[in-house]
Amino acid sequence: MIIVSCILYFTTMEFGAVIKHNQEKSPKTGAWRYMHPEVDKEKCIGCGTCVPFCPDACIEMKKYKEGQRDKADVDYEYCKGCGVCAEVCPVKAIIMKKK
Repeated sequence: MIIVSCILYFTTMEFGAVIKHNQEKSPKTGAWRYMHPEVDKEKCIGCGTCVPFCPDACIEMKKYKEGQRDKADVDYEYCKGCGVCAEVCPVKAIIMKKK
């Protein structure tokens, strides 16, 4: 019975759908963190390695200086300070600091 209902679920599920997210309704979770990531914009090479590893999706690449690659930018309202971004940064441009 469980197998049949799983098969029915997967055959009727739409693939490739985009989930729309209203960030204004999201709870701001960054206030309770103990540590926070700091990006050294001079050291950051703009590779974007940190972006897909962030479990809270609060890192995006933004323009820092004209004529340069975009640099990592952290949204501290949602960052929980887990430190994954600092661990995966290939040039160690992200360091964790106490709040």
